[in-house]
Amino acid sequence: MSASDLIRIVSRDSPMALAQVERVRSELAALYPHITTEVIPVKTTGDRWMGDLAAVEGKGAFTKEVDAALLDGTADLAVHCVKDVPADRPLPAGTTFAAFLRRDDIRDALVHPGGLTLADLPAGTRIGTSSVRRIAQLAASHPQLECVPIRGNANRRLDKLAAGEADALLLAVSGLDRIGRMDAITEILPVETMCPPIGAGILALQCREGDTGLIETVSALGDPATHREATAERMFLHVLQGHCNSPIAGYASTEADGGLSMYAKVFTPDGKRVLRAHEWAGPLDPATLGTSVAVALLRQGARDLIDGIPH
Repeated sequence: MSASDLIRIVSRDSPMALAQVERVRSELAALYPHITTEVIPVKTTGDRWMGDLAAVEGKGAFTKEVDAALLDGTADLAVHCVKDVPADRPLPAGTTFAAFLRRDDIRDALVHPGGLTLADLPAGTRIGTSSVRRIAQLAASHPQLECVPIRGNANRRLDKLAAGEADALLLAVSGLDRIGRMDAITEILPVETMCPPIGAGILALQCREGDTGLIETVSALGDPATHREATAERMFLHVLQGHCNSPIAGYASTEADGGLSMYAKVFTPDGKRVLRAHEWAGPLDPATLGTSVAVALLRQGARDLIDGIPH
């Protein structure tokens, strides 16, 4: 790329998504001071629709308009939360992931105005979440709590909490960090209590396949360990063929020696049945690790469990 190049970056228009774009812009500016960036915010179907995501093609609702801007040439680069990019089908033809940025915190946080921890919440406390993953795990570990549906970006959910639509919230630590609201956190939940979604805390940069110069430029922002973790997790989800109503959770992690492992769970929506798998890659490549963990869960009956959930 020449130093005078302009990179047009498309993203969802939520405050969190735009904060993520600013991270990308600052990392690009640090590496390439002469490159100019322009932000193209779009409102996605998922951001407009406040009902059940299954009614608007699930998680693809958060990426469709962003993908369209990339494919029609309106933008050159898209910034996605990996957890929002469907893994049960390939990326849109003609596009590719050029980089996965260094992973942020994968954990969930409890936000309670009174400062109570999850263990201290009285029976009947209304937890605001529409995530089937969180609902299933809370049902398994804290059945005395009540989950109430709440949608919208993190800022909007915090406003709804303040308005009394819920007594507490579960939100991603990384998301609260990105919008500068770590102060709202009452308790950060360990992954043993609340296993994260596939792709948690990872930002991906997506380009058109033919833009080889741009791909080479932005790939410098990528983190190799995060790339391997994302590859394992997305292959895991692809093999499982989960849908947006499937309570699936899991994460790959890089050990101190560089080795990769992956832990994953599949739940029934009521949390009464939980399938678990945990494997170490050894000589396996990340995609094979993801496949192996998925197969371990399929051997335990994950296919029937997932297919038995309406979507």
